[in-house]
Amino acid sequence: MKVVAFNGSARKNGNTALMIEQVFDVLKAEGIETELISLAGQDIKGCLACNKCVESQNRRCAAITDDPVNEYIAKIDEAQGVILGSPVYFATLSSSLKVLIDRAGKVAKVNGDMYRRKVGAAVVAVRRAGSVLTFDTINNFFLISQMIIPGSSYWNTGIGHAPGDVSDDAEGMRTMKTLGENMAWLIKKTAS
Repeated sequence: MKVVAFNGSARKNGNTALMIEQVFDVLKAEGIETELISLAGQDIKGCLACNKCVESQNRRCAAITDDPVNEYIAKIDEAQGVILGSPVYFATLSSSLKVLIDRAGKVAKVNGDMYRRKVGAAVVAVRRAGSVLTFDTINNFFLISQMIIPGSSYWNTGIGHAPGDVSDDAEGMRTMKTLGENMAWLIKKTAS
């Protein structure tokens, strides 16, 4: 069993990464393998709406092959669980995470809903506002992909501004721990 997480923050080791690692600590303790991929500094390109993936139906983006998105699509396909993490930028998710959602989502839909019944969880780092829209946007990707979303003790958000600040948000970090517990339970239940 494996969970792959994508950190959509421009800060590789910022608050979003800290929250994902909090979830990972629980998953690892439950015997679930984890992998964290940072989108920081990566030159990933937006969907061209060319529909070449509809024609090829080979579980890959057929138009853009010179960035790592096809590798990421395969990693999501192979995993039992997915975490998509983002800070809030101008009231919503980061552009790099949105690019991943757009391209991976399109490829998954045209290939028989290839992420169907995987477990998906959103993790959102916020300074002040926009966390609910970011959380909803990520969850909409999971829902349209027919994935299963575990709950937690609150929305999966943590409050902080400077890197590391989220560690002082006790409720946010507890929420990540509970998310990890519920995600591990759900992955184990759906694996059988």
